Amino acid sequence: MKALRRSLWGDAWDRIKKDKIACGCLFIIAFYGVVSFLAWIEWIATPWDRVVGLAYRAPSLSSLELILGTDIFGRSVFYKVIQGTRIAMSVGLVSSLISIPIGVFFGAIAGYFGGWIDDLVVWFYTTLSSIPNIMLLISITYIMGKGLSAIYVALGVTAWVSLARVIRGEFIKHKSRDYVVAAESLGASHISRIFNHILPNVSHFIIINLSIQFMSAIKSEVILSFLGLGVQGQPSWGVMIDDARLELSRGVWWQLAGATFAMFFVVLGLNMLGDSLRDALDPKMR
Repeated sequence: MKALRRSLWGDAWDRIKKDKIACGCLFIIAFYGVVSFLAWIEWIATPWDRVVGLAYRAPSLSSLELILGTDIFGRSVFYKVIQGTRIAMSVGLVSSLISIPIGVFFGAIAGYFGGWIDDLVVWFYTTLSSIPNIMLLISITYIMGKGLSAIYVALGVTAWVSLARVIRGEFIKHKSRDYVVAAESLGASHISRIFNHILPNVSHFIIINLSIQFMSAIKSEVILSFLGLGVQGQPSWGVMIDDARLELSRGVWWQLAGATFAMFFVVLGLNMLGDSLRDALDPKMR
């Protein structure tokens, strides 16, 4: 079984390496990750709030700071875009690390044990999913207050439902298969059957969901920050887009362009990578 899984993962990796679109998306995401890490350790784009020129100075190639011009306070828009990248990538990563274990846990126990546990879990995530997601996010951020920590928790505890549904269905399908029945006959415990036998065979769904959740978290953070419920005192892409609304009438377009293009490329990369991962990892697509 382990040799078979290694063969399947190796075959999937070979497929991804041959896919130029997938490789390009991986490069884009890796680039965003490196930029956000360097900004986090304050190696680049710091201090972002330093005045570098006159207010609303148009983009110029005279220096790196002015490549996207300045905002109303004379701060570098390029530096703000980089710091916004740091915020977006951290939100995507942390919220995914919160939501995915929750989704896997509830989906696994519901699908494996069935009965009243399954009924309780299904009732819980059905009730949660019946609430409009944006309203639930706004409610949680109001309760916890504004800031990155509130966004991490709000996105993490609301984004696990779709993964739980998928994992539950896969566990229901796999728990009656021969390899699980054979493990049970050999005396394998419930934990062993869940973690050593079933979960590795549905792990490709977790990886695919990671790319989807990462992308959704970035978009949700931008929406919350645009509405004034996200990060405060930091150059989130949502805050930059909100600030740029009133600037367009004055012909100041570069802050809006910088934030939207930065968001566009990372969302596009994650979306297309998710499609490539599905094609490479799903045995039915082979």
